[in-house]
Amino acid sequence: MTRLIATFIAFLVLPVSQTLAQEHEYIPGTTFDPAIPTVEQVLGYKTSEEISLYGDMLRYFEALQNAAPDRAKLVYYGKTWENRPLVYLVIANSSNLSALDTLSSQMKRLADPRVTTPTDAEQIIDTLPGTTWLGYGVHGNEISTLDAAMETAYHLLAATNSDQVDAIMENSVVFIDPQQNPDGRDRAITKYREARGLEHDSSPISAEHREPWPSGRVNHYLFDLNRDWLPMTQPESEAKVAALLNYFPLVFIDLHEMGGNSSYYFPPAAAPLNPHLTDGQLAGLEIIGRNNASYFDRYGIDYFTREVFDAFYPGYGASWPALYGSVSATYEQASSGGLKFRRNDGSILHFRDSVRNHLLTSLSTAEAVARNRERYLRNFYEYRSSAISEGEDEDDRFYVIPAQNDQAAADKIAGLLTKQGVDVLKTSEEFVACGTTYQPGSYIIDSAQPAKRLLRTIMDENVPMDQPFLDEQERRRDNNLSDQIYDVTAWSLPHMFNVNVDRCGSIRTVEGELAGTNYYTPSTVFNPSATVAFIVPWGQSTASRFLTNALRQGIVVKSADMAFTNMDREYPAGSLIIEVAANEAGLATKLENIAQMTGAEVVGVNDSWVSDGPSFGSSNVKRMHAPKVAILWDTPTVNYSAGNTRFVIERQYDYPVTAIRSSDIAGADLSPFNVIIIPESRSGYKGTFGSRGADNLKDWVNEGGTLIALGTGMRYVTDPDVDIMSSRREYAYREGEKEEMEEGARVDGTLMTGSEDYNAAIEDQDADPDSVPGVMLRANVDLEHWLTAGSAETVNVLYRGSDIYTPVTIDKGRNVINYAPAGDILASGYLWEENRAQLAHKPFVISEPKGRGQVIGFTADPTVRAYLDGLNLMLVNAIFRGASHSTPTR
Repeated sequence: MTRLIATFIAFLVLPVSQTLAQEHEYIPGTTFDPAIPTVEQVLGYKTSEEISLYGDMLRYFEALQNAAPDRAKLVYYGKTWENRPLVYLVIANSSNLSALDTLSSQMKRLADPRVTTPTDAEQIIDTLPGTTWLGYGVHGNEISTLDAAMETAYHLLAATNSDQVDAIMENSVVFIDPQQNPDGRDRAITKYREARGLEHDSSPISAEHREPWPSGRVNHYLFDLNRDWLPMTQPESEAKVAALLNYFPLVFIDLHEMGGNSSYYFPPAAAPLNPHLTDGQLAGLEIIGRNNASYFDRYGIDYFTREVFDAFYPGYGASWPALYGSVSATYEQASSGGLKFRRNDGSILHFRDSVRNHLLTSLSTAEAVARNRERYLRNFYEYRSSAISEGEDEDDRFYVIPAQNDQAAADKIAGLLTKQGVDVLKTSEEFVACGTTYQPGSYIIDSAQPAKRLLRTIMDENVPMDQPFLDEQERRRDNNLSDQIYDVTAWSLPHMFNVNVDRCGSIRTVEGELAGTNYYTPSTVFNPSATVAFIVPWGQSTASRFLTNALRQGIVVKSADMAFTNMDREYPAGSLIIEVAANEAGLATKLENIAQMTGAEVVGVNDSWVSDGPSFGSSNVKRMHAPKVAILWDTPTVNYSAGNTRFVIERQYDYPVTAIRSSDIAGADLSPFNVIIIPESRSGYKGTFGSRGADNLKDWVNEGGTLIALGTGMRYVTDPDVDIMSSRREYAYREGEKEEMEEGARVDGTLMTGSEDYNAAIEDQDADPDSVPGVMLRANVDLEHWLTAGSAETVNVLYRGSDIYTPVTIDKGRNVINYAPAGDILASGYLWEENRAQLAHKPFVISEPKGRGQVIGFTADPTVRAYLDGLNLMLVNAIFRGASHSTPTR
């Protein structure tokens, strides 16, 4: 007892800084400034005792800013869909923190060698601090990231005896983005807290370790934000890119978690690498990786490098910043999934361990930047400078985006490039380049600019992978091993948007101005005093948004199934007709407002006479009703597919969607809905729907509903036990007849004369085609079907996975869009030759009438990541034209 009292008294008389050191054993021996509040002092718990909500972090960061206003600045830079603020905390010494505006302006000068000479650059490099951006938790359920961000901020501001922290604060500025996905974070932590019991459970199958659908990995619209850097469809991504381009941080680190049975990953990255990365960037990663390794060695922490997590696809946080010149990387920590996790080997991984490891690499990275400040600054300038030189030497130096039928898509590409820091010239005069005449409104993009490598990566038809890497993937396939391609191999913006882009080696000076960041230009009604009708040419996203907004306002709209000519102007199939007599007074004002909001072309006409094609009163001109649209939600849908599709309809096309839980299909009254969308599913819908659900859907379709199946959702409607659609999913094609294995304990003997006989003997006779990581395929469009109204003759499809479907017979329906022949099918990416051969001529879009309704199938999901703008017209047609071609009782 006396001994206990003595110990207690000794504890009481310890200096405050030493007491705090015992609270923060993440880095043993560190002492802290008592003026800087700990997490426990602000939130009432230590980071090892609780997993924090986003609001907890905001309270703590505000407390840090209040405690050290000369060294910490909290910046609000955007909002999520659920209205949570997006923030980053800037930490620096008082001199550097007070000069953030100067840092921004000087980095922008360094980023443009066209105006900053090498001499001027050296002067800037001599004066600027290094900059490190630490981005935590782009996947909201990767739980240690936010708490590690709080500990990192605390250590930088409070540590008093750390040479590492002293170096960081003296020579650098650290930007801490504590949670890139706040909506997903709070969803994940709320569900985790709801599932906890009397004790924290380490079992991997306990409820607190098994997130319910849709998981906190994704944001509000269920996007994987670590794939959204390229298209920037989500507010979190757009705001973050704008913040980065304000400072051009020299190093960007994306901190993640992975499966709990692993250890810790940091770079160098796995193959394949993006070919536009430079030796200077790779050397910069090596410095950081080795510094991280030295600390992990010091504390006996396992790690690995190179084996997974490539730097090829430009939509990662580990990739996109590198294309403006940063040194960027992913860090992955094994996740405890709660406060503790039992691994397969029986050991327990604690939450505090994962927080510590991210803290160590965060500080180690910032230290590497601070101690190599000049090197990283100089490499950044050289990256931007060499990009210009490379662009000047290219044979096809210039990209030209002509004025074209889908001008809205061309305008969006220009706006998207501009938002990402690319200079795009919008021309104001006609010009000739490489023998082609281009109209005003065309865009010219010169590769000889600092953002050239980003431009090449996202605009070129193909970004090649190293041949040795591809050879290795083929060898692995031959041995029935999975390939090592981590994500898609194709992402060309012109392909995804179905936009024509030309290349030219030389272009004279052309009048114009730099494009802005808007995706469309507000329009106005031509001839607003028209007495007969207003016509909206179909085929662009602006027209689709015009339709949805007109329907929501109760405007009576028709649409022509075929092209027609009115007053000497030809209008494409699908064009909208708004008749004055069918609508209420004030129509022109309503249409003017919608044109301003959507950018759609609206033409008033005083004569209904059609000289070619269907007249306004023809049976080939359909009334466009405002459909009630539903989408399947919850298990077993793929969260990405459900969320991305809903986003496209609601946020890109301004039309509300009702989410119906899949488990309700069997017993629900579906009659209020005109359209039901079946998103992708990994496990399938049969078990969830049962026979009652199948019958309910069939009855609903026969009574006039439009059922749309996307991607692997096609597996349900084509299943013979369900038989809503007559197409069937194919096995992998095998030459020769299928060999049936004899039944019985013994079989007839065989002879094998070589490895080919052996390989044939071990081949699965009922195997799926090999899974494709992701390629862009060309598909040919049947322009005589109402479903393709307004489409180009060919479209590009992102094909992933292994699903290939048979064409429907002509008596059952129409194969509206089919993949191109084998020799022409591949637009971009790397495709296994067997898949190339089997996919040729197979359907991408199928339409089958059923009773008074119909079923429309997309054999590949057209809404993946909401970046396939060139396919959006097909989805809009399926929903709105599909509903109008069905004949329910209205």
